[in-house]
Amino acid sequence: MKIEPITPFEPILTESLPTGDNWVAQIKWDGVRMLTYFDGKEVRLVNRKLNDRTLQYPEFLDLSRYCDATSVILDGEIIAFDSNKPSFHEIMKRDRIRKKQSIPLAVNQTPVTYMFFDVLFLNGSWVTEKPLRERQELLEQIITPLSNVQVVQNFQDAYGLYEVMKQHQMEGIVCKDLSSSYLMKGKDKRWQKKKIFHDLLAVVGGVTLRHGIVNAVLLGLYDESGNFIYIGHAGGGKLTNQDWRALTETIKPLVTTNRPFHNQPERGKDAIWIKPKLVMKVQFMEWTTGLTMRHPTIQAIVNASLLDCTFSQNG
Repeated sequence: MKIEPITPFEPILTESLPTGDNWVAQIKWDGVRMLTYFDGKEVRLVNRKLNDRTLQYPEFLDLSRYCDATSVILDGEIIAFDSNKPSFHEIMKRDRIRKKQSIPLAVNQTPVTYMFFDVLFLNGSWVTEKPLRERQELLEQIITPLSNVQVVQNFQDAYGLYEVMKQHQMEGIVCKDLSSSYLMKGKDKRWQKKKIFHDLLAVVGGVTLRHGIVNAVLLGLYDESGNFIYIGHAGGGKLTNQDWRALTETIKPLVTTNRPFHNQPERGKDAIWIKPKLVMKVQFMEWTTGLTMRHPTIQAIVNASLLDCTFSQNG
């Protein structure tokens, strides 16, 4: 039986954590959302944007190693570590690979862990209408934990978990109603996320140079009218000196004399304008009253659509 990929259930953003015995909290891992599909013959990995990532993560293709099921859809997140905590920059080293011959080296250099938190389909039947409490029980029954395969842990004290995540400078937490069914292709308040750092996908519209090498980028998002709005500049973060040199070469064919931003950037005087083609994941503390990011840092250069780089998508 062919199992078609689905758009997974998403949590909504919240500033106040829900309370009550029916709620549990989980760590929000700074990785890539990934669903595993097994139709009884073939294993496929597909991300939340419905892009196939089976090639990039071969260590999870032998399902019998970690899951006891004749057919299944598992929901979770694949993470990679930078020293002692998950890093989006590290996981992108795996997720962006497109050449099969590059995979063996990448598997060795950038080990990953699959954190499972839900099961949608099991042994020929959909279980999405079952409450989360029952789906988690099924997940515990079928998953065999390994060094690179784990089931995400529940915590009753959401406030305590949030404070621990702040101390470790993690991304945040997700709170889930144990009675919730699984809503495909949507989001609602039965799953809520509270972030310590906000993140978004933004488009590079300009750069500044130091000694001929890009040292900062000017970033923007598209508004509802299609205007490209400047939201701040970033030069710090996870990019290495080699990444900055590679970016310097990448932007050369994109240089333009026309300012792509609808508004005037604060660093426009020294900027070199480029056509809005490159997308970056950026982390920041909060929005200023002028709708720019406070303390933004670059997490990674990503392969993403400009349609993902809007205020509505990043709200």
